[in-house]
Amino acid sequence: MPLMTTKPMFDLAYEGGFAVGAFNVNNMEITQGIIEACAAEKSPLILQISKGARKYAKMNYLRHIILAAVEEYPELPIAIHLDHGDTVDLVQQCINDGFTSVMIDGSHYDFEKNIELSKKATDLAHANGVVVEAELGMLGGIEEDVVGMDAHEYEKNIEKFLTDPEQAADFWKRTGIDSLAVAIGTSHGAFKFKHEAKLAFNRVEQIMKTCPGLPLVMHGSSSVPQEFIDLVNKYGGAMPNAKGVPEDQINMAVTKYGVCKVNIDTDLRLAMTAKIREVFSTKPAEFDPRNYMGPGREAIINMVRRKLHMLNSAGKADVIVKHWEKSGKSLPSYYNAKKLSA
Repeated sequence: MPLMTTKPMFDLAYEGGFAVGAFNVNNMEITQGIIEACAAEKSPLILQISKGARKYAKMNYLRHIILAAVEEYPELPIAIHLDHGDTVDLVQQCINDGFTSVMIDGSHYDFEKNIELSKKATDLAHANGVVVEAELGMLGGIEEDVVGMDAHEYEKNIEKFLTDPEQAADFWKRTGIDSLAVAIGTSHGAFKFKHEAKLAFNRVEQIMKTCPGLPLVMHGSSSVPQEFIDLVNKYGGAMPNAKGVPEDQINMAVTKYGVCKVNIDTDLRLAMTAKIREVFSTKPAEFDPRNYMGPGREAIINMVRRKLHMLNSAGKADVIVKHWEKSGKSLPSYYNAKKLSA
């Protein structure tokens, strides 16, 4: 079973000029779309489950949907990740549920409290063979339970919210985390910016110098493609001035800097919603969920395949498996499928 932590993925991604896509899942069709796209492109992947997804779909349903995906595509390296966990208790629940990776997000606390929370979560997770992502700095926007700065306020004062390179080194040393979500100018949601985004690549360079070898993570990285905004609006939506992170900037962060994981959620929602709206508008008599959820799932597949090429991860699934086989390390030691299927 190819369910693993993100460690073997990031070990190659950091120097290999690619990143692993971390896609949020909320139901069967979204999960199927993500998996089928990654199988078609032979790409490793991270399936993310947020606190909101656990509440909406219930973990028992999500667990079995993911297990079905793992069984359907045994050749794919897959990690199951908690997105924006806010308590140690939630981290423990996810470990019990078979997650292979967790995020503890104390970025809204002061520096010392963030360290304290992240250290507790890391000690707990590592004792159970699970890797940890934490966050330092603050993003703009709103997505589910994650509330950042107001977009206008964030853009106006962005420098003071970006991740501090010296603090990042101290944070890594004192917590023992495995990857760090950094604030470099991205923002949550579909309405990320009032103006064109410009990522702070100079800040990434500085963090790479103070934290050599530490895998970096980009949150708030959906690009909000204009063609999908137009499609949503064409068929009754109301999303004026939606704006995301340009895909060429994300690609640069991945191929030239130490970004090993890129979170993508909003773009999946846009793709599915646009297609469902189109069906309802062009076929008003349609009431069979299969006939609008099916096209929605196909839209997810196409969006994810597009993202995998942006992340340069297409074709990297076999590379990850072969690398670890040659290293002499036991690949099954990274698997956690037993817990997932328990």
